[in-house]
Amino acid sequence: MSDEKFDIPFKSPTLPAVLSLDSRLKFNCHKGISCFNACCKKSDITLVPYDVLRLKKHLGMTSEEFLNAHTVPYPMDQDQVPGLKMKTDETGACLFLDPENGCTIYENRPTVCRYYPLAVLNIREKDSSEPRTQYSLVVEEHCKGHEEDREITVEEYRKEQGCDEFDFYNQEWYELILKKKSAGPGVGKPSEMSLQLFFMASYNTDMFRRFVLSDKFRASYDIPEETYEQIKKDDVALLQFGYKLMRQALFGEKIIPEKPGAWEKRVEERREIWEARTQAEIEARNKKVEEQMREES
Repeated sequence: MSDEKFDIPFKSPTLPAVLSLDSRLKFNCHKGISCFNACCKKSDITLVPYDVLRLKKHLGMTSEEFLNAHTVPYPMDQDQVPGLKMKTDETGACLFLDPENGCTIYENRPTVCRYYPLAVLNIREKDSSEPRTQYSLVVEEHCKGHEEDREITVEEYRKEQGCDEFDFYNQEWYELILKKKSAGPGVGKPSEMSLQLFFMASYNTDMFRRFVLSDKFRASYDIPEETYEQIKKDDVALLQFGYKLMRQALFGEKIIPEKPGAWEKRVEERREIWEARTQAEIEARNKKVEEQMREES
């Protein structure tokens, strides 16, 4: 099953037809079709943040448990911005595939699975600040759904598959990825701390909640108590707060106000850490030199 695409043009010299919401496609998938489950037997599923929320809740797992049991991280670009894929078994099949009955997480299946056989193209045209969504049709040899006698528009198919809710809660994340790709080297390479924050806020929401509710975070940012209360009990509110914090960390957008003096305090704390690390490195180097001198003598 193909991953979502976040930008164009494609590398292929032959561009697929670009579809709009009004475009019609001929497709149907059902249990009686001859290729039933074929796409899930060779699975390549990229997960986005709302997918993880739905799946961990469905499985009754913490985000850490879900990530460890069912996902594999991968770099989305040359700067090692972390993405996430579903684990498969040794044959490449989805771990949630029942050979007889199909998908065992169907009501909470990921966004990519919902859209198949459509690929989503989030693009930002030159001189435009607003992203635009287009679609293309993925036609794979094993899939017989294209031979079914049913026509449906892209918009009707999206509604039928329940894509609206997933797109709504993932949209700000898509815009983050698109902005990072569009800006290129002008933004600069994200720090290791920013990449860790990106992974935590995007996928490991339980850890991110602990981070945001910590005394150290509260001491740094000027956020109303009611916002903290909402974050404490609402996963979606936490996710949306994470998008804002990621924009601040990756692009320097001052969305979340800091408390007076918080920046200076962090600089001082980091200076002390840097000095301690430097001293530890000097001591380790001196110890190594002494050991070499003893060995030589």
